[in-house]
Amino acid sequence: MDDTALWPDLPYPAWRETAATLQLWTQIVGKVRLALTPWLNHGWQVPLYVSARGLGTSPIPIGSEILEIEFDFVSHRLVAHTSRGEERTLPLEPQTVADFHLRVIDLLNGIGIAVAIHEMPNEVANPIPFSRDRTHAAYDAAAAHRFWRALVQVDRIFKLFRSGFMGKASPVHFFWGSFDLAVTRFSGRVAPLHPGGVPGLPDAVTREAYSHEVSSAGFWPGNDAFPQAAFYSYAYPQPPDFRDRAVTPGARFDMTLGEFILPYDTVRAAAEPDALLLDFLSTTYSAAAEAGGWDRAALECPLGIPGEVRQL
Repeated sequence: MDDTALWPDLPYPAWRETAATLQLWTQIVGKVRLALTPWLNHGWQVPLYVSARGLGTSPIPIGSEILEIEFDFVSHRLVAHTSRGEERTLPLEPQTVADFHLRVIDLLNGIGIAVAIHEMPNEVANPIPFSRDRTHAAYDAAAAHRFWRALVQVDRIFKLFRSGFMGKASPVHFFWGSFDLAVTRFSGRVAPLHPGGVPGLPDAVTREAYSHEVSSAGFWPGNDAFPQAAFYSYAYPQPPDFRDRAVTPGARFDMTLGEFILPYDTVRAAAEPDALLLDFLSTTYSAAAEAGGWDRAALECPLGIPGEVRQL
């Protein structure tokens, strides 16, 4: 299989309506996980994870049992199953956010799981409560499948990058609020209190998420404000001279976004997409670590090799 097949075309305008609807659907499922799972540092109890068929919650506690919910972008269905053996599904097809919300709650009620979620979407422009949103109703199955196939490629490179760090690092996880796949490294030092003010996100959540210094990288498929798929990398707090550091050719520092950007299409068209993306992750992290004075010798290690113990 050639690289263009592995890295599918993702022109944002072509699937804009589906992307907007799918973001809201993932927020509904993500908020189920949020409502049922104890808080974990930096909000790590809320994301979804790339799976062999789509995006899933991982286990959610329900009393002494567990629940898992997965967006299956192969068979185009939402699947909920429990450790008690129940399984329920609903089709992923064109339907309003209001209908999807009702069907998810009914599906969970059908297996004895009563859950109430906060109905206002997060981090989207002009939010509409889920139960009243009859505006967003698109679902292009082929586009959703291509998005997931891109996430599969990004997830594996992010996980390889994560293996080269011995300090505190996040899992590779999909945040349904911002609709992006991300991985974060920590210097080990406490950060200044975040000023908050992130649209659609409570200040308390933002401040807890950025309680410590980070270098964070991710991928998102675009939105109306930035209508193209891209990789990003930023540091919080942003150290002096961070934006002026040399990074991967083809990447640039976006003054409006306050982070380094590498277009997805640049990676997709590269002779070696994996190597280019890994270089972007590595050089932008180095920019943050060098400018921020991280103890790199204590935090870093060679990339992991399958089946080989890390050498001390």
